[in-house]
Amino acid sequence: MALSWQPILSVDDITQQQWHQLTDHDEAYSTPFLSYVFLKGLEKAECVNGETGWHSYHIGIYEHSEKSQKGIEGDVGKQDVIEASDSIKTLIGFIPCYLKTHSYGEYIFDHAWANAYQHHQIPYYPKLVACIPFTPVTGSRLLINNKCDYSFEQITAFILASTDNILEQARASSFHYLFLPEYQSKQFAADKLLQRLSVQFVWHNRGYNTFDDFMQQMTSRKRRSIRKERTAAVTISETDTIIIKRLTGDMLTKEVLDDFYLCYQQTYLKRSGHNGYLTGEFFDYLQSHMQDNIMIVMAYHAEKCIASALFFYNDQQLFGRYWGALQEVSGLHFECCYYQGIDFAIEKQLRQFNPGTQGEHKILRGFEPTFCYSNHYLQQPDFQTAVRDFLQRERIGIQQYKQQSESVLPFKQA
Repeated sequence: MALSWQPILSVDDITQQQWHQLTDHDEAYSTPFLSYVFLKGLEKAECVNGETGWHSYHIGIYEHSEKSQKGIEGDVGKQDVIEASDSIKTLIGFIPCYLKTHSYGEYIFDHAWANAYQHHQIPYYPKLVACIPFTPVTGSRLLINNKCDYSFEQITAFILASTDNILEQARASSFHYLFLPEYQSKQFAADKLLQRLSVQFVWHNRGYNTFDDFMQQMTSRKRRSIRKERTAAVTISETDTIIIKRLTGDMLTKEVLDDFYLCYQQTYLKRSGHNGYLTGEFFDYLQSHMQDNIMIVMAYHAEKCIASALFFYNDQQLFGRYWGALQEVSGLHFECCYYQGIDFAIEKQLRQFNPGTQGEHKILRGFEPTFCYSNHYLQQPDFQTAVRDFLQRERIGIQQYKQQSESVLPFKQA
């Protein structure tokens, strides 16, 4: 038996049967994003491919085996037994990868590296990125068939050994794995892929039954502050309030998705000058294909939607992804994106809530700093050395930042 790899230019090139044989190696890092329907939705709605600067270049890993086959053929009254030895090629692994012509929508920032390449008149783009587009969520970047004859470690070793060949065939400058689980990142770093640290803020469910249970872990001063903030976010006046609703399943109607998408577009347009990476067709697709993995928080004033936040979830984790508002209300973002998410995670007894990347304001609301890991390989040896030196210096600052963030968490001292 032997292994090989080849590019898969669309998830449609894989059958549903092939995909269902692939699973996450570690269920603790399973997310709704590394799924056939999510990745297909991005392609179908042209959020990737087309003019987006993201081009699907997934890596398929195949097992080859020699198998003796017997068949019977012949006319009436005559039968011959045919024997042949055929090579059987079976998909046993899948890495979601994209050829990129820019560095946007990744949330691990390498613009300085691209500028250095440009300064030396060496093309940095396209580069190859193993990630989920526009989704800074830690998760496995490798699906495998657990019934195959190769272990996860053996398949990973094969991928690492094939890195230069993959880059040469893709005509890419570098290979980047983003938001890996720590154990996968360490395995890659033990080879030739440089490890980079970053920090996100994550809420952990320590057996809470109610939001008040969670609040009891905080100092009395911080409890008062959060209660005041939550009340103010939904109070226009003594007689005028904002109504907050959490919607899942059949409650996610086309009207709800349209209201959310309008909020999403308007907020992106205001902050970034464009309507957002994701299309209305993509959100419609999610509504019809991933309804059981979506929760939307809607804020209504005078029976009209004024703000909305979209979340994904499975039986373990909640992921806050997209927010938008048509009316500015102090504290409403915190209520919709953080406190409602915590309420939902407690209600569903989810172990963790990742509200999205960046944002020190999350610390005082009970979100704890957590390391994120990415790994990088640049084929140009001099640049690989320079980036290694940069990451070693950067690492010290990231570690100090995490320690400083931990020191201002609002919880009572043990």
